[in-house]
Amino acid sequence: MTIQRWRMEFAKTEAMRYTGNLDVQRTLERWFRRADLPLLHSQGYNPRPKMHIASALPLGVTGRRELMDFWLAQPMEAHELRERLARTQPPGLALRALYPVPPDEPALQNQVQAATYEARLLGPVPDLAARVARLLAQPHLPRERRGKTYDLRPLILSLEAFPPEEGETTPRLRMVLRAQPGATGRPDEVLAALGLDPAEARVERVALHLAASTQAGSK
Repeated sequence: MTIQRWRMEFAKTEAMRYTGNLDVQRTLERWFRRADLPLLHSQGYNPRPKMHIASALPLGVTGRRELMDFWLAQPMEAHELRERLARTQPPGLALRALYPVPPDEPALQNQVQAATYEARLLGPVPDLAARVARLLAQPHLPRERRGKTYDLRPLILSLEAFPPEEGETTPRLRMVLRAQPGATGRPDEVLAALGLDPAEARVERVALHLAASTQAGSK
């Protein structure tokens, strides 16, 4: 049996902003079944398609170029695979790119190092640049998550404020946050540390950054 491993870049759009990760996973599985892909399945009493999402999205956050790997038990040509997926694409998800990766490449989840988010604020914040400067000047940013205290500051790799884009009246933030096991920054925590209400922003993850030479999806 010739097994293929494919990587898909896809968008989670506004229609699925408040859809949880488990339901996103189920939607992806239904999508692949409708496309009639020869998916490789796990062994055991409850076989599941072998497909791995790189990193779960926080609820309420959309994704511009999310990453997932899936395995085929029978080889397919790229053009046929892309055509089947495009034809059966569900609402709320959008195919962006598709390419093969080596079967022995490390698990996708273990390759993720950081993530870039863009937050469009829903109201004016005249001193946004000053707030960002003050936050970045702090050596530590103690925060609490699930009853435990942690330091947010080393999880923020970069943070910038931008003026409103053409046709808009409110500013944007762009943040690059660590995304490793035990060291993952959350955009809502950054917004809260800036004294902003996370509910008053629309956040999108625009890129996932992978380790070493596996940089697909990091642009």
